[in-house]
Amino acid sequence: MITGKNYIGNKLSAKGNKTFTTFNPKLNIPNQYELTEATPEEIDEAVALASSAFRVYRNVPGTKRAAFLNAIADEILALGDELLEVYSSESGLPQGRAMGERGRTIGQLRAFADLISDENWREISIDEAIPGREPLPKPDLRKLLIPLGPVVVFGASNFPLAFSTAGGDAASALAAGCPIIVKSHPMHAGTGEMVASAVVKAAEKTGMPEGVFSNLNSSGIEVGVQLVKHPGVKAVGFTGSIRGGRALYDIAASREEPIPVFAEMGSINPVIMMPGAMENRREQLATTYASSITLGTGQFCTNPGLLLCMKNDASDAFIEDLAQKTVAVDAQCMLHPNIKANYDKMRSSISAQEGLEVVAEYETATQENFAASQIAKVSGASFLANKNLHHEVFGPFSMVVQCKDEEELVNIIDQLEGQLTGTLIADEEEYQDLGTIVDTLQQRVGRIIFNGVPTGVEVCASMTHGGPYPASTDSRYTAVGINAIKRWVRPFSFQDFPKELLPEALK
Repeated sequence: MITGKNYIGNKLSAKGNKTFTTFNPKLNIPNQYELTEATPEEIDEAVALASSAFRVYRNVPGTKRAAFLNAIADEILALGDELLEVYSSESGLPQGRAMGERGRTIGQLRAFADLISDENWREISIDEAIPGREPLPKPDLRKLLIPLGPVVVFGASNFPLAFSTAGGDAASALAAGCPIIVKSHPMHAGTGEMVASAVVKAAEKTGMPEGVFSNLNSSGIEVGVQLVKHPGVKAVGFTGSIRGGRALYDIAASREEPIPVFAEMGSINPVIMMPGAMENRREQLATTYASSITLGTGQFCTNPGLLLCMKNDASDAFIEDLAQKTVAVDAQCMLHPNIKANYDKMRSSISAQEGLEVVAEYETATQENFAASQIAKVSGASFLANKNLHHEVFGPFSMVVQCKDEEELVNIIDQLEGQLTGTLIADEEEYQDLGTIVDTLQQRVGRIIFNGVPTGVEVCASMTHGGPYPASTDSRYTAVGINAIKRWVRPFSFQDFPKELLPEALK
């Protein structure tokens, strides 16, 4: 049952008088339950509890934290079909997507549980003393990673489960030994409360300190801003727009004690299509990329929003084929009327730019909040001359840039902002020509995909989901995979400590 209240530690709370509802974009009606926005008093209570819990939780053995994470996974599964139904009612996404995302969420929790079941992840280093070393004695030094403190996690609009209340940021912070305060996303706050109830039950069952988890509702930005400004908060995790992530980053940097904001933000995910592959696999590539562009109504951070190729007869034919296959895919529901309105606004703005040609647009009448896909094309020279063409259009849209030669292609890659992914489509006989392109692309992205599509992010140790700004605020870290835990820790050294006083891992 959805109460509409906030979780302040293990207790439900609704001290405020500001309420809001979530929205069913498929039915185009508000959902029936009301949610109460957290007050400044409740924010202070949640942070105070998290700070108190940190003193205990940071020293909870990894095996017990692992049991907590596994218990969260079990309790989420115990929510059953009701969770899937609420998920779909708040996002417009189908039940299959809900089940898949729940599976990914469970998998992430269990992966972090496995990681922290021993202490190897903490990068332990021991340099024993050499008192007789000349000309100076060597001290005893022992190093490991320790948690930063309470972390604020912002729910993501496009992943109500896998990047929200118990998603990757939350799971990795809890695994590291950091209590978390979730700022639930207003578009799926009902889903958030249900998952929060599972986390609280798991915390109680495994004996975690109260305050290791809180979940706060907010219809706007006020609660999030107050949380990031709060001196008890030590780090922030965010997945969303460049505007939102940069605002939080600036707030955190302006604090008396600046704190890190790990924000995964916008990306147009360039795809470079080499001439030989275009000539030999035109129809296959058009089919594959029409599916990728429209997958999930284009509402993925890895959606292929920019295709780069050489200007020739093969690319002309490919563009026409891609356009027709893309608009032949039935229109799908977007996450919220506001996201649909922003998609229409950005698409119209891009379409009005000088030199750009709309090749095809979905023209069948659609239901309210359903998105019309679109394919556009532009010359390499026009793209280089107009930075407005470099902006992300969040939805089923992609732009094809036809370059006059490889020099222009490389120049375009070099001029792009930082991206989450880059994709390279090439046949074997073209491999020897890819050196400069690969080297240039590597400086602009966090991951290169070869002969595939960027949509679909494998959760594993080798995954990098991040990239140069503005893809993320710190390109040294990933938001996906077990190495995401490294965002919430710092290295710490003990020098000449009695072994009795050292952490077990360093003895």
